[in-house]
Amino acid sequence: MILQNVQDGTARLAGKALRLVWGKNKPVTITVVVVVGVMKIWSYVKKQERRRRWNNAGKDVVVLHIPPRGFFCPNISPFAVKLETYVRMAEIPYVVDHEEPFGPKGKTPWITLNGEDVGDSQMIIEKLAAKFGKEFDAHLSPEEKAVAHALRVMVDEYFFWCLGVFRFGRERGRHLAYNTSLPWIFRPFMPMFINQYLEATKVQGVGRHSYREVDELGRKCLQSLSAWLGEKPFMMGASPTDVDAAVFGLLTRDVFCPPVSDYTRMLEKDYRNLHALCHRIKEKFWPDWDKCLDLKGRDRVLRMMERGKCSS
Repeated sequence: MILQNVQDGTARLAGKALRLVWGKNKPVTITVVVVVGVMKIWSYVKKQERRRRWNNAGKDVVVLHIPPRGFFCPNISPFAVKLETYVRMAEIPYVVDHEEPFGPKGKTPWITLNGEDVGDSQMIIEKLAAKFGKEFDAHLSPEEKAVAHALRVMVDEYFFWCLGVFRFGRERGRHLAYNTSLPWIFRPFMPMFINQYLEATKVQGVGRHSYREVDELGRKCLQSLSAWLGEKPFMMGASPTDVDAAVFGLLTRDVFCPPVSDYTRMLEKDYRNLHALCHRIKEKFWPDWDKCLDLKGRDRVLRMMERGKCSS
């Protein structure tokens, strides 16, 4: 979403600049047009090369298109963490691509499988579950499946927006600086992206409430998840399902990443079973956790925190 908004804004600015230059100096404009054309051709060729590489990944090998690795957790996108966790749970072979994190629906993550592109994390999970016979909820009763579905929708389609209001409303995107590298070209556009995101939360509805009210809505989501989990190892019982991947994806940043948030405090103090669930999933399905991090970025942030330039 960040990249797309930036790209759209850049394209509009470039168009206005081109019209201005054309009116003042046509030879320069022609040169710019030629350069832009060459760059577009180069971009097309590179994209075709990437496409060939994805298609040659191997039969039934998932190419997982996600943003770059995070500093303290594998990805800043909760849905990328959700999907990659599910793929690991299902033991489906996969490779990671960071060059094109946004797919045909303009969302991240997305996958290429045997030459076919699929978008939306939940639709991807359902497709992979059917293809590879990894439907982890197959043993559940119809009533339990209904509960699992309701919990997953609450996490993906409601709690997500509560977290977003906190991170981009109250915190103004502060967590991004701690947890991922943003190319310098995108940084001037961050205020625009944040404002657009907050407008989206108003369309969804959660963003129309005060911060205190949104915090309470988020707390009720955590309370519901915690009450249902109880003392079970996983959300639906003794074995994990895609609900666990969804919960893990949304809570990863607040459990493992700086800065400390209100939700971090809630998890550590009031909903310790959810906190423990995240650690359990990490230990079981992410034995290579540190290898999936941008360790240089993490070390840089840790040094800044030690020097007091940023605080958790």
